[in-house]
Amino acid sequence: MFADNNQDNEETEEIKSGLEKHVRFSMSADGKADDQRDKQFHAHLNKYYDDVISHIADAQSIFIFGPGEAKVEFKKRLEGDGMGGRIVGVETVDKMTPHQIEAKIRQHFKKRVY
Repeated sequence: MFADNNQDNEETEEIKSGLEKHVRFSMSADGKADDQRDKQFHAHLNKYYDDVISHIADAQSIFIFGPGEAKVEFKKRLEGDGMGGRIVGVETVDKMTPHQIEAKIRQHFKKRVY
């Protein structure tokens, strides 16, 4: 989910990845099946990150938060794409409802002075 808080205009949009949580199973005898699943997972994840980045490409400030490790991976991806300077925070939070997410974003950006 991302939010565009441009002056008085607030907009939120949810972008679903379509991915289940990635679980790494023990290796099979040859390891090929697990490697193939990992490659497919990471290819799908990169497409998802591309989609999210296309939606936030014009953002001046990016606040990343969530319960898992994906936020750290996404931060690294943004840094690799030259957008790291726009990241204003990365926080670990529990799973949240859409209303809680919106409140978290408002609270975070209310503290910041531009």
